[in-house]
Order: sequence, then C-alpha cells, then structure tokens
Amino acid sequence: VQLQASGGGLVQAGGSLRLSCAASGRTFSRYGMGWFRQAPRKEREFVAAINWSGDRTREAPSVKGRFTISRDNAKNTVYLQMNNLKPEDTAVYYCAASPFDSVSVPNSQYAYWGQGTQVTVSS
Repeated sequence: VQLQASGGGLVQAGGSLRLSCAASGRTFSRYGMGWFRQAPRKEREFVAAINWSGDRTREAPSVKGRFTISRDNAKNTVYLQMNNLKPEDTAVYYCAASPFDSVSVPNSQYAYWGQGTQVTVSS
C-alpha cells in the first residue's frame, strides 16, 4: 500500500489543522492506521492509531482531548483532526499502515509509511 499525507501547514497556537492520508490499493480496510510525528533532533513518536473498522482509537497522552483520528474506508483515507495546537506540536507528521486489526503504538508494528507533512505552530 502507498500512503500520501497532506494538510500540513503553518498555524498559530490555538488553531486547527486536519491532516489527510490517502492510501492506494483495495485493501485499505484491512490495515490499522497510525499517525506519528518527528520534531527536529527528536525521535519519531506515536500520535494516534485506529483499527480496521474505526471503532477503536488510541491517542498519545500529549494530544488526547485535542487530536482525533478517524477513517473513511470508502475513500481509502485516514484523518487527523488537530485542535488547540501548541508550539510543541511542531513536527513532520507521518501516516503509517499496519496489517494488524489493532491500535498499535510501536513503530515496528507498521509496515508502510507515507512521506510526511510539515506542521508548524507559531506562538
């Protein structure tokens, strides 16, 4: 599966962005999907995940209550709605696909990765 992330940009603190990740292939509904981010000089970290059907989600404590992951299997797309953005959310955001029907956290659970989209939050 190939993944294409989009929707990043520059936003002021307190603002919102919605990231999208479009997937190729006919088996999108058989992949758990995740969002990760990597800030300069930091390791890539888990942000949110969603299972095959979309009825289970998991968010990192740092974004819980502000970010929401969702998916539309008919459109082969996963979304990350980001509200009340903070400067510390600045990073390159990556979407990833896992063959497991779960809300996986470790990077190693994901077999496919998109190219990343830059999110910059100004104070």
